[in-house]
Amino acid sequence: MIKILNIISDKNIGGAGRCVLNFLRYYDRKNFAVKVVVPRGSLLKPEIEKLHTKVIEVDGIADKSLDWKAITKLNKIIKKEKPDVVHTHGTVTGRICARMCHTKVVYTRHSVFPVSPRVKHGVGRLANKYINEFLADDIIAVAEAAKENLTDGGIAPEKIKVILNGVEKVQKCSEEVCNRLRQQYGISDEDFVIGILARIDAVKGHEFLIEATEQLKKEGKSIKVLIAGTGEREEALKKMVKEKGLTEEIRFTGFISNIPEFLSILDVQANASYGTEATSLALLEGMSMGIPAVVSNYGGNPGVISHGENGYLFESKNSRDMAKYLRKMMEEKDKYDIMSQRAKEIFQEKFTAELYARNIEAVYAGLF
Repeated sequence: MIKILNIISDKNIGGAGRCVLNFLRYYDRKNFAVKVVVPRGSLLKPEIEKLHTKVIEVDGIADKSLDWKAITKLNKIIKKEKPDVVHTHGTVTGRICARMCHTKVVYTRHSVFPVSPRVKHGVGRLANKYINEFLADDIIAVAEAAKENLTDGGIAPEKIKVILNGVEKVQKCSEEVCNRLRQQYGISDEDFVIGILARIDAVKGHEFLIEATEQLKKEGKSIKVLIAGTGEREEALKKMVKEKGLTEEIRFTGFISNIPEFLSILDVQANASYGTEATSLALLEGMSMGIPAVVSNYGGNPGVISHGENGYLFESKNSRDMAKYLRKMMEEKDKYDIMSQRAKEIFQEKFTAELYARNIEAVYAGLF
């Protein structure tokens, strides 16, 4: 029995937290014993406990990668629990403490970040390489793009294992529920429905979807775009939609708690990200339902969407290119149906939560 202690600093439930939850649903409980450390008050705590997993709360690490004040507290936890492996999700503090306790360390990089010039060259590059390689026995990247991001900062490629994210298959909601949602968002039988599910932040590129919608409206296309989520750019985007006269075509849904319901009424998913995107879990969930996608060619998107197979890749930050491929989705029904089927197949081949759990287990086992 290998004892694993996960450490995650997220107060809310983001992509990293959802990956932890998916692992907990499917890991082999006969060969692994898993506990999770979270910040006090984290929304992850009740969700983890529902999966019959012990949660240890700690003060001071909330949404921080490095918190010197929390080192003593984490050291006490690690010494008490005596794990065989500490698996950290971004937090440097957890890695430092694990090394201080002479425990094996696995670190997962869940995002893609711009590499600063100080880290790309010279002393900064050497320091970044040493710190990251010394503080982890294995580094997991959730996409090839995340691996490239790490190697750009000087980390040796052979130190990094790419393990693609996995999610549970999403079941489509009943026709009754779909009809209620279509009525709620003013969707007609003629409308082609495009959805984007992401934080409304600058790097998510919502404005390019808005501009693409404007182009398609001018061509007389009957479309409805649903922007799901909240964030710092929400009010600015609402103003942009109003100024362009797109309030009928584009609806802001706010925070979505029931993702299967939202996905059930979409014809296509959109993703216009140009910063931080490694692997969009929403895209994977949509694929499990057979929803093709039109996505930017940034970050981990090309690792999920194969151009012309289960969706289309458009040039990042190019609304005309995005509109071009949304138009193809709308006009080429036979091609759309093939893409829909292929999306389901690719999901089953590469992106299930079960496969994700098996791959993570293999990393743990390989340390001994």
